[in-house]
Amino acid sequence: MNAVLLHDDIPTNARADEVDVFAQAGAIEAALIALGYRTSRLPFTLDLGAVRAELRAREPALVVNLVEAVARLGRLQHLAPALLDTLRFPYTGAPTEALFLTTNKLLTKRLLSMQGLPTPDWFEPGGDHGSDAIRSGHYIIKPVAEDASVGLEDDAVVQIDDRAQLEQCVRTRAESLGLDVFAERYIAGREFNLSVLAGPDGPEVLPIAEIHFVDYAPGRPRLVGYRAKWDAESFEYSHTPRSFEFPPEDSPLLMELGRLARASWSLFGLRGYARVDFRVDTDGHPWILEVNANPCLSPDAGFAAAAGQAGLSGPDVVQRIVADALRTATRQERWEA
Repeated sequence: MNAVLLHDDIPTNARADEVDVFAQAGAIEAALIALGYRTSRLPFTLDLGAVRAELRAREPALVVNLVEAVARLGRLQHLAPALLDTLRFPYTGAPTEALFLTTNKLLTKRLLSMQGLPTPDWFEPGGDHGSDAIRSGHYIIKPVAEDASVGLEDDAVVQIDDRAQLEQCVRTRAESLGLDVFAERYIAGREFNLSVLAGPDGPEVLPIAEIHFVDYAPGRPRLVGYRAKWDAESFEYSHTPRSFEFPPEDSPLLMELGRLARASWSLFGLRGYARVDFRVDTDGHPWILEVNANPCLSPDAGFAAAAGQAGLSGPDVVQRIVADALRTATRQERWEA
Protein backbone atom coordinates (compact mmCIF):
# COMPACT_ATOMS: atom_id res chain seq x y z
CA MET A 1 0.00 0.00 0.00
CA ASN A 2 1.20 3.45 -0.91
CA ALA A 3 0.81 6.43 1.44
CA VAL A 4 1.71 10.02 0.56
CA LEU A 5 2.51 12.54 3.29
CA LEU A 6 1.30 15.92 2.04
CA HIS A 7 2.97 18.83 3.82
CA ASP A 8 3.80 22.54 3.61
CA ASP A 9 6.33 23.69 1.05
CA ILE A 10 9.02 24.80 3.52
CA PRO A 11 11.06 27.88 2.49
CA THR A 12 14.77 28.25 3.18
CA ASN A 13 14.07 31.00 5.75
CA ALA A 14 11.46 28.93 7.58
CA ARG A 15 10.43 29.64 11.16
CA ALA A 16 10.69 26.99 13.88
CA ASP A 17 6.97 26.21 13.69
CA GLU A 18 7.19 25.65 9.94
CA VAL A 19 10.21 23.32 10.14
CA ASP A 20 8.39 21.22 12.74
CA VAL A 21 6.49 19.46 9.95
CA PHE A 22 9.60 17.38 9.30
CA ALA A 23 9.49 16.00 12.85
CA GLN A 24 5.82 15.15 12.40
CA ALA A 25 6.42 13.51 9.02
CA GLY A 26 9.32 11.42 10.31
CA ALA A 27 7.35 10.01 13.23
CA ILE A 28 4.26 9.32 11.11
CA GLU A 29 6.30 7.67 8.35
CA ALA A 30 7.83 5.24 10.84
CA ALA A 31 4.37 4.29 12.10
CA LEU A 32 2.99 3.88 8.57
CA ILE A 33 5.87 1.63 7.56
CA ALA A 34 5.14 -0.53 10.60
CA LEU A 35 1.52 -0.74 9.38
CA GLY A 36 2.71 -2.04 6.00
CA TYR A 37 2.65 1.16 3.93
CA ARG A 38 5.25 2.41 1.47
CA THR A 39 5.64 6.14 2.07
CA SER A 40 6.67 9.24 0.15
CA ARG A 41 6.41 12.96 0.80
CA LEU A 42 4.96 15.71 -1.36
CA PRO A 43 5.05 19.48 -0.71
CA PHE A 44 1.75 21.26 -1.30
CA THR A 45 2.03 24.49 -3.31
CA LEU A 46 -0.29 26.94 -5.01
CA ASP A 47 0.42 25.14 -8.27
CA LEU A 48 -2.61 22.94 -7.73
CA GLY A 49 -2.40 21.45 -11.19
CA ALA A 50 1.11 20.17 -10.57
CA VAL A 51 0.20 18.76 -7.15
CA ARG A 52 -2.88 17.10 -8.61
CA ALA A 53 -0.88 15.53 -11.42
CA GLU A 54 1.75 14.20 -9.00
CA LEU A 55 -0.87 12.71 -6.71
CA ARG A 56 -2.60 11.00 -9.62
CA ALA A 57 0.73 9.60 -10.77
CA ARG A 58 1.40 8.13 -7.32
CA GLU A 59 -2.19 6.84 -6.85
CA PRO A 60 -1.97 6.61 -3.04
CA ALA A 61 -4.16 4.31 -1.00
CA LEU A 62 -3.97 6.99 1.70
CA VAL A 63 -2.88 10.63 1.98
CA VAL A 64 -1.69 11.94 5.33
CA ASN A 65 -2.61 15.61 5.31
CA LEU A 66 -0.04 17.63 7.28
CA VAL A 67 -0.63 20.90 5.43
CA GLU A 68 -0.89 23.80 7.87
CA ALA A 69 -0.28 26.66 5.45
CA VAL A 70 -0.11 27.21 1.70
CA ALA A 71 2.37 29.80 0.45
CA ARG A 72 2.93 30.46 4.20
CA LEU A 73 -0.71 31.50 4.65
CA GLY A 74 -2.67 29.55 7.22
CA ARG A 75 -5.98 30.75 5.78
CA LEU A 76 -5.34 28.64 2.66
CA GLN A 77 -4.76 25.28 4.33
CA HIS A 78 -8.23 24.04 3.38
CA LEU A 79 -7.05 23.91 -0.25
CA ALA A 80 -5.26 20.63 0.48
CA PRO A 81 -8.32 18.57 1.52
CA ALA A 82 -10.39 20.36 -1.14
CA LEU A 83 -8.04 19.06 -3.82
CA LEU A 84 -8.04 15.59 -2.26
CA ASP A 85 -11.84 15.62 -2.31
CA THR A 86 -11.81 16.12 -6.07
CA LEU A 87 -9.38 13.21 -6.47
CA ARG A 88 -11.37 10.99 -4.08
CA PHE A 89 -8.26 9.81 -2.27
CA PRO A 90 -8.78 8.85 1.40
CA TYR A 91 -7.01 11.37 3.65
CA THR A 92 -6.39 11.82 7.34
CA GLY A 93 -7.76 14.53 9.57
CA ALA A 94 -10.46 17.13 9.21
CA PRO A 95 -12.51 17.55 6.02
CA THR A 96 -12.38 20.68 3.89
CA GLU A 97 -15.35 22.40 5.51
CA ALA A 98 -14.07 21.86 9.04
CA LEU A 99 -10.62 23.23 8.21
CA PHE A 100 -12.09 26.26 6.46
CA LEU A 101 -14.31 27.11 9.42
CA THR A 102 -11.83 26.48 12.22
CA THR A 103 -8.86 28.13 10.51
CA ASN A 104 -10.80 31.40 10.54
CA LYS A 105 -11.10 32.17 14.24
CA LEU A 106 -13.91 34.65 13.64
CA LEU A 107 -16.05 32.07 11.85
CA THR A 108 -15.26 29.65 14.67
CA LYS A 109 -16.41 32.12 17.32
CA ARG A 110 -19.59 33.02 15.44
CA LEU A 111 -20.61 29.38 15.16
CA LEU A 112 -19.73 28.61 18.77
CA SER A 113 -21.76 31.61 19.92
CA MET A 114 -24.74 30.68 17.73
CA GLN A 115 -24.77 27.20 19.29
CA GLY A 116 -24.60 28.57 22.83
CA LEU A 117 -21.06 27.31 23.40
CA PRO A 118 -19.02 29.70 25.56
CA THR A 119 -16.39 31.79 23.79
CA PRO A 120 -15.02 35.12 25.02
CA ASP A 121 -16.54 38.38 23.77
CA TRP A 122 -14.78 39.73 20.70
CA PHE A 123 -14.47 42.69 18.39
CA GLU A 124 -13.85 42.46 14.64
CA PRO A 125 -13.10 45.69 12.81
CA GLY A 126 -15.33 46.74 9.97
CA GLY A 127 -17.90 44.04 10.65
CA ASP A 128 -21.37 43.67 12.07
CA HIS A 129 -20.41 40.66 14.15
CA GLY A 130 -18.83 40.40 17.56
CA SER A 131 -19.93 41.81 20.87
CA ASP A 132 -22.27 44.80 20.77
CA ALA A 133 -20.84 46.43 23.90
CA ILE A 134 -17.10 46.97 24.23
CA ARG A 135 -16.27 47.17 27.91
CA SER A 136 -13.08 48.53 29.42
CA GLY A 137 -10.53 45.93 30.41
CA HIS A 138 -7.92 43.66 28.89
CA TYR A 139 -8.15 42.32 25.34
CA ILE A 140 -5.86 40.05 23.37
CA ILE A 141 -5.34 40.92 19.71
CA LYS A 142 -4.97 37.80 17.57
CA PRO A 143 -4.37 37.00 13.90
CA VAL A 144 -7.61 35.82 12.32
CA ALA A 145 -6.23 32.83 10.46
CA GLU A 146 -2.78 31.82 11.75
CA ASP A 147 -1.94 29.04 14.19
CA ALA A 148 1.21 27.97 16.11
CA SER A 149 0.80 31.18 18.20
CA VAL A 150 2.16 33.30 15.35
CA GLY A 151 1.88 36.96 16.34
CA LEU A 152 1.15 36.21 20.01
CA GLU A 153 3.41 37.61 22.70
CA ASP A 154 2.90 39.75 25.80
CA ASP A 155 2.31 42.93 23.78
CA ALA A 156 -0.73 41.28 22.16
CA VAL A 157 -2.61 41.88 25.43
CA VAL A 158 -3.77 45.48 25.80
CA GLN A 159 -5.70 47.48 28.38
CA ILE A 160 -8.45 49.57 26.80
CA ASP A 161 -10.97 52.06 28.12
CA ASP A 162 -13.39 52.42 25.20
CA ARG A 163 -14.24 51.24 21.71
CA ALA A 164 -12.21 53.90 19.91
CA GLN A 165 -9.08 52.91 21.77
CA LEU A 166 -9.66 49.24 20.97
CA GLU A 167 -10.19 50.04 17.28
CA GLN A 168 -6.88 51.92 17.22
CA CYS A 169 -5.05 49.04 18.93
CA VAL A 170 -6.44 46.59 16.38
CA ARG A 171 -5.38 48.79 13.44
CA THR A 172 -1.89 49.25 14.87
CA ARG A 173 -1.46 45.52 15.50
CA ALA A 174 -2.66 44.62 12.00
CA GLU A 175 -0.14 47.01 10.46
CA SER A 176 2.65 45.68 12.67
CA LEU A 177 2.03 42.03 11.84
CA GLY A 178 0.88 42.50 8.25
CA LEU A 179 -2.06 40.21 9.05
CA ASP A 180 -5.81 40.48 9.59
CA VAL A 181 -6.46 40.58 13.34
CA PHE A 182 -9.32 40.79 15.80
CA ALA A 183 -9.66 41.48 19.52
CA GLU A 184 -10.93 39.00 22.09
CA ARG A 185 -11.59 39.65 25.75
CA TYR A 186 -8.60 38.36 27.68
CA ILE A 187 -9.58 35.73 30.24
CA ALA A 188 -7.29 35.87 33.24
CA GLY A 189 -7.40 32.35 34.62
CA ARG A 190 -6.36 28.76 34.07
CA GLU A 191 -5.49 27.34 30.63
CA PHE A 192 -6.40 23.85 29.43
CA ASN A 193 -5.74 21.82 26.28
CA LEU A 194 -8.08 18.97 25.37
CA SER A 195 -6.81 16.55 22.74
CA VAL A 196 -9.49 14.50 21.00
CA LEU A 197 -8.79 11.30 19.05
CA ALA A 198 -11.16 9.37 16.81
CA GLY A 199 -11.98 5.80 17.77
CA PRO A 200 -14.28 3.03 16.59
CA ASP A 201 -16.98 4.24 18.98
CA GLY A 202 -16.57 7.94 18.28
CA PRO A 203 -14.24 10.70 19.49
CA GLU A 204 -12.29 10.08 22.71
CA VAL A 205 -11.18 12.97 24.90
CA LEU A 206 -7.64 12.14 26.00
CA PRO A 207 -6.36 13.05 29.48
CA ILE A 208 -6.74 16.78 30.01
CA ALA A 209 -3.66 18.99 30.25
CA GLU A 210 -3.39 22.22 32.20
CA ILE A 211 -0.70 24.75 31.34
CA HIS A 212 0.97 26.30 34.38
CA PHE A 213 2.66 29.70 34.33
CA VAL A 214 5.56 29.31 36.73
CA ASP A 215 7.33 32.34 38.27
CA TYR A 216 5.50 34.81 36.02
CA ALA A 217 5.72 38.33 37.42
CA PRO A 218 2.52 39.80 38.89
CA GLY A 219 0.54 41.56 36.19
CA ARG A 220 2.31 39.78 33.33
CA PRO A 221 -0.13 38.14 30.89
CA ARG A 222 -0.39 34.38 31.30
CA LEU A 223 -0.03 33.57 27.62
CA VAL A 224 1.27 30.57 25.65
CA GLY A 225 2.82 32.71 22.94
CA TYR A 226 5.22 31.95 20.13
CA ARG A 227 8.32 31.82 22.35
CA ALA A 228 6.60 29.49 24.80
CA LYS A 229 5.97 27.01 21.98
CA TRP A 230 9.03 27.33 19.78
CA ASP A 231 12.00 29.05 21.47
CA ALA A 232 13.67 26.45 23.69
CA GLU A 233 16.07 29.07 25.08
CA SER A 234 13.35 31.41 26.28
CA PHE A 235 11.93 31.94 29.76
CA GLU A 236 8.44 31.25 28.45
CA TYR A 237 9.37 27.85 27.00
CA SER A 238 10.77 26.52 30.27
CA HIS A 239 8.17 28.12 32.56
CA THR A 240 4.93 26.90 30.95
CA PRO A 241 4.87 23.17 31.81
CA ARG A 242 1.77 21.07 31.24
CA SER A 243 0.29 18.91 33.98
CA PHE A 244 -2.19 16.04 33.94
CA GLU A 245 -2.66 15.93 37.72
CA PHE A 246 -5.79 17.46 39.26
CA PRO A 247 -7.34 17.54 42.72
CA PRO A 248 -10.70 15.79 43.25
CA GLU A 249 -12.54 19.10 43.43
CA ASP A 250 -11.69 19.75 39.77
CA SER A 251 -13.70 16.73 38.62
CA PRO A 252 -16.90 18.66 37.70
CA LEU A 253 -14.83 21.20 35.75
CA LEU A 254 -12.96 18.47 33.86
CA MET A 255 -16.23 16.77 32.95
CA GLU A 256 -17.60 20.05 31.59
CA LEU A 257 -14.44 20.70 29.57
CA GLY A 258 -14.76 17.22 28.06
CA ARG A 259 -18.40 17.85 27.18
CA LEU A 260 -17.55 21.13 25.47
CA ALA A 261 -14.68 19.54 23.53
CA ARG A 262 -16.98 16.80 22.23
CA ALA A 263 -19.62 19.39 21.35
CA SER A 264 -17.02 21.34 19.37
CA TRP A 265 -15.98 18.17 17.53
CA SER A 266 -19.59 17.53 16.58
CA LEU A 267 -20.37 21.14 15.64
CA PHE A 268 -17.50 21.44 13.16
CA GLY A 269 -17.64 17.87 11.86
CA LEU A 270 -14.07 17.09 12.90
CA ARG A 271 -12.33 13.83 12.02
CA GLY A 272 -9.24 11.92 13.06
CA TYR A 273 -7.82 14.19 15.73
CA ALA A 274 -8.20 17.70 17.09
CA ARG A 275 -7.43 19.92 20.06
CA VAL A 276 -9.72 22.38 21.83
CA ASP A 277 -8.11 25.11 23.95
CA PHE A 278 -9.83 26.67 26.95
CA ARG A 279 -9.44 29.34 29.57
CA VAL A 280 -11.30 29.00 32.86
CA ASP A 281 -11.99 32.31 34.57
CA THR A 282 -11.64 33.08 38.26
CA ASP A 283 -15.29 32.14 38.81
CA GLY A 284 -14.69 28.67 37.36
CA HIS A 285 -16.46 29.27 34.02
CA PRO A 286 -14.81 27.67 30.94
CA TRP A 287 -14.37 29.57 27.69
CA ILE A 288 -13.43 28.04 24.32
CA LEU A 289 -10.48 29.92 22.86
CA GLU A 290 -9.75 27.86 19.77
CA VAL A 291 -10.70 24.70 17.92
CA ASN A 292 -7.58 23.31 16.24
CA ALA A 293 -8.59 20.80 13.57
CA ASN A 294 -5.03 19.70 12.76
CA PRO A 295 -2.86 20.05 15.87
CA CYS A 296 0.82 19.21 15.87
CA LEU A 297 1.60 15.47 15.97
CA SER A 298 5.31 15.77 16.75
CA PRO A 299 6.54 13.33 19.42
CA ASP A 300 7.28 16.22 21.82
CA ALA A 301 3.99 18.07 21.31
CA GLY A 302 0.98 18.27 23.60
CA PHE A 303 -1.14 15.80 21.64
CA ALA A 304 1.50 13.09 21.98
CA ALA A 305 1.83 13.86 25.70
CA ALA A 306 -1.94 13.47 26.22
CA ALA A 307 -1.94 10.23 24.22
CA GLY A 308 0.90 8.91 26.35
CA GLN A 309 -1.12 9.62 29.48
CA ALA A 310 -3.87 7.45 27.95
CA GLY A 311 -1.39 4.63 27.36
CA LEU A 312 -1.23 5.23 23.61
CA SER A 313 2.07 5.28 21.73
CA GLY A 314 2.76 7.38 18.65
CA PRO A 315 2.09 4.40 16.34
CA ASP A 316 -1.17 3.73 18.24
CA VAL A 317 -2.31 7.28 17.51
CA VAL A 318 -1.37 7.04 13.83
CA GLN A 319 -3.18 3.72 13.52
CA ARG A 320 -6.39 5.24 14.91
CA ILE A 321 -6.14 8.31 12.68
CA VAL A 322 -5.60 6.11 9.63
CA ALA A 323 -8.47 3.82 10.61
CA ASP A 324 -10.81 6.80 10.89
CA ALA A 325 -9.75 8.06 7.45
CA LEU A 326 -10.43 4.67 5.88
CA ARG A 327 -13.79 4.33 7.69
CA THR A 328 -14.80 7.72 6.34
CA ALA A 329 -13.77 6.75 2.80
CA THR A 330 -15.75 3.52 3.05
CA ARG A 331 -18.88 5.33 4.22
CA GLN A 332 -18.58 7.80 1.35
CA GLU A 333 -18.21 4.98 -1.18
CA ARG A 334 -21.34 3.27 0.16
CA TRP A 335 -23.29 6.53 0.05
CA GLU A 336 -22.23 7.22 -3.53
CA ALA A 337 -23.14 3.68 -4.56
